[in-house]
Amino acid sequence: MSSSFAGVVAAIDCGTNSIRLYVARSEPGAAGLVELHREMRIVRLGQGVDATGEFAAEALERVRVALDEYVTTAVDLGAERVRMVATSAARDVSNREVFLELTAAALGRITPGARAEVIPGNEEAELSYRGATVGLASVDPALVVDLGGGSTELVVGSGGAVAHAFSADIGCVRITERALHTDPPPPAEVAEATLHIDAALDGATAVVPLEGVRTWIGVAGTFTTLAALALGLDEYDPVRIHGARVPLSDLGVLCRRLVRMTAAERLALGPMHPGRADVIGGGALVALRLAERLAAVGVTELVVSEHDILDGVAMGLADAAPAN
Repeated sequence: MSSSFAGVVAAIDCGTNSIRLYVARSEPGAAGLVELHREMRIVRLGQGVDATGEFAAEALERVRVALDEYVTTAVDLGAERVRMVATSAARDVSNREVFLELTAAALGRITPGARAEVIPGNEEAELSYRGATVGLASVDPALVVDLGGGSTELVVGSGGAVAHAFSADIGCVRITERALHTDPPPPAEVAEATLHIDAALDGATAVVPLEGVRTWIGVAGTFTTLAALALGLDEYDPVRIHGARVPLSDLGVLCRRLVRMTAAERLALGPMHPGRADVIGGGALVALRLAERLAAVGVTELVVSEHDILDGVAMGLADAAPAN
């Protein structure tokens, strides 16, 4: 990547479970961005959306508080450009405009008129692929999987170019709310969740073929937490997690163990974020079913990237021509 903009950019991603901020400095002709700040908070915007079809008032308030503080941080770091993307939870809700107006009030402090963009699944997939693969050693074709709270994006590409992409309506929050109601979930609930996951993956892999994939790259909180646990970390360490390689045999054992644990038992694990403990069982099931399909086509390990859609958004801001 060679940027055309000199200055500081801020990228914000609001998903079903978390809201994240990435602030970076861009220099013309540079090979990449210089990270200034990266932060994540669990806001659970998608609370109850699968059942009600609208954002809960308390979820919107959590987003408002976090976003106001994010914008203050970005302004303090000198941000001149900002882009906020919203993904799965915001696509189909009936009160989406309330959410968009809330974001406009905050983002306007950097760019007047800016507000969150509810991007389609294919754009989310492409941004995730671009962010995840930059500077990460892999063998093409590579499959990037962005496992979020409400959706999971599968993207296959080579040489930095996307060949196939699909957004599946499964994620750690959606699967938990849909099927995993008991703590810990009994076998019947796990079986129901697995049926939902398999049906969604059948649709995804009809569009994004897994045959020929040489590298599996996982991004976002479920995968980074799985990597931290597989590495035996006492606390979350993004430097050690980025580029970590987890054999699929080890991943399967870990995922099955997480599904059987209570939320309190998961929370006691060193690198587990408090806002992820109650839903990571659903994410682990998605990862497990994907791992089984990839093992069948010869993939032997999961490569975990700390870079994802946020990096893709920020690179796009740095690439963009100056406004007239």
